[in-house]
Amino acid sequence: MNSSTTSAGMGFLADEGPRRGLMAWLTSTDHKRIGILYLWSMLAFFMVGVGVGVLMRLVQLDTFHHLVTARTYNALFTVHGVIMIFLFVVPGLPAVFGNFFLPILIGAKDVAFPRLNLASWYFYIAGAILALLSLFTGGGAPDTGWTFYAPFSLQTGTNVTLAVFAAFVLGFSSMLTGINFITTIHRLRAPGMSWFRMPLFCWSLYSTSWIQILATPVLAITLILVMLERLFGIGIFDPTKGGDPLLYQHLFWIYSHPAVYIMILPAMGAISEIMPTFSRKPIFGYTAIAFSSMSIAGVGSLVWAHHMFTSGMSEFANMVFSLLTMIVAIPSAIKVFNWVSTLYKGSIDVQPPLFYALTFIFLFCIGGLTGVMQGALSINVHVHDTYFIVGHFHYVMFGGTGFAFFAALLYWFPKMFGRMYSKKLIIAAWFPLFVGFNMLYFGMLVLGMQGMPRRYYEHLPMFHAGHQVVTVGSWLLALGLVIYLVALIWAARKGPRAEGNPWGGVTLEWTLPSPPITENFEEIPVIDHGPYEFRKGGQHG
Repeated sequence: MNSSTTSAGMGFLADEGPRRGLMAWLTSTDHKRIGILYLWSMLAFFMVGVGVGVLMRLVQLDTFHHLVTARTYNALFTVHGVIMIFLFVVPGLPAVFGNFFLPILIGAKDVAFPRLNLASWYFYIAGAILALLSLFTGGGAPDTGWTFYAPFSLQTGTNVTLAVFAAFVLGFSSMLTGINFITTIHRLRAPGMSWFRMPLFCWSLYSTSWIQILATPVLAITLILVMLERLFGIGIFDPTKGGDPLLYQHLFWIYSHPAVYIMILPAMGAISEIMPTFSRKPIFGYTAIAFSSMSIAGVGSLVWAHHMFTSGMSEFANMVFSLLTMIVAIPSAIKVFNWVSTLYKGSIDVQPPLFYALTFIFLFCIGGLTGVMQGALSINVHVHDTYFIVGHFHYVMFGGTGFAFFAALLYWFPKMFGRMYSKKLIIAAWFPLFVGFNMLYFGMLVLGMQGMPRRYYEHLPMFHAGHQVVTVGSWLLALGLVIYLVALIWAARKGPRAEGNPWGGVTLEWTLPSPPITENFEEIPVIDHGPYEFRKGGQHG
């Protein structure tokens, strides 16, 4: 295949035979193109979700209460949650950077099933379209929250059925990606690429993929049961018909708590690539980080009921799930200690990717510590269903996965698009991002400790000052996001040409041209050393 050229529109264009332009993208089975299709799609949905989130904060200012009704407010936080969880955070790093870089990192020419890979993107777009249609048909946008809790999701007159079906379709996209990645890692590693020579990002994708294919079917079955109950009145979760709403919660969280690790494990893998590159030394504790990814995937699948401490489970069950919640914090802490240890005595080069990666570590630690607080039964009873939960969740998902996504995009952007962004503009975006984020979500932690319930359309005067601070924080956060995305979109189109290895990285992607050629390698490489061996000039030997 011929080498790729750079497109003014997308920043990446490979030889795809007779097709040109948009059709070349929509029919491509090149894993790199599919990764970029995911990237632009997810960033578009992400900004819609941000807009809905800012509107929700405006509603909490007294002078803006006339903007929407209470029912519309319920619909807003449902739409915000569905977009951010199912369209951005869950597919997130695996769909974009996993698709683009996994084959390159293990020395392969493509994923194991290229057509299935394209199909996963079409399932993703189909699910997004169905979710959009649910807003304007059949009674309007669902008002249940992104969890679709029964029995309310069975009784509301809004279009829950179509929204649930959209989540079902998106689950297929996730499962196809997981199957593809596991097969690729098992079957397509380059000669000499043993398991413990794989970059840590590959380990994180591997552990995530097992969660995707084992846990997602549970959610799919649960959503089918909700649709059947709404359409045919079958009494599965509705207590008025002999059903059990707690059964829904168990089935939902059996998937949705492991889904948290679907979201965060690839983020941790990306951070594990960034830290050694900008420390100019091998990652500290490679084996421990690799096994901690698998440990998080395993133990994280056993802690789902810590979302249900106040729902009426037995005291013994509460204690067991509280203990497991504490245990799952251990492999996460191993990663944090090893990242910080990697910096120790390193030749640290503070570039934008490292800046955002360090921000991830700081914010994720706050999210993790507030999670351990909720794992303690006595505290959980106090803060359950308050703004504290909302603040904690966003520290983990946005402060964790979101900032890791931003760091990974900055790290791999020159390789993906062959162009470099303005480092000054990206650093300028960081200040409103960081300040706004902490004003917004730390303010929610404080409001929650004071007793402010989540999902309430109005609030008591005692909470109003806190809501004002939180809302101003949302404006700063949105401003930082706009600056960040504008800087990258401009760079993708008109940024200066990037060097082949601007950061001095030593993994395989930095040995390729920017952007890589269609099948990645003219000849499959032979690996004779570990993934983070820094040699003279920061290059492979």
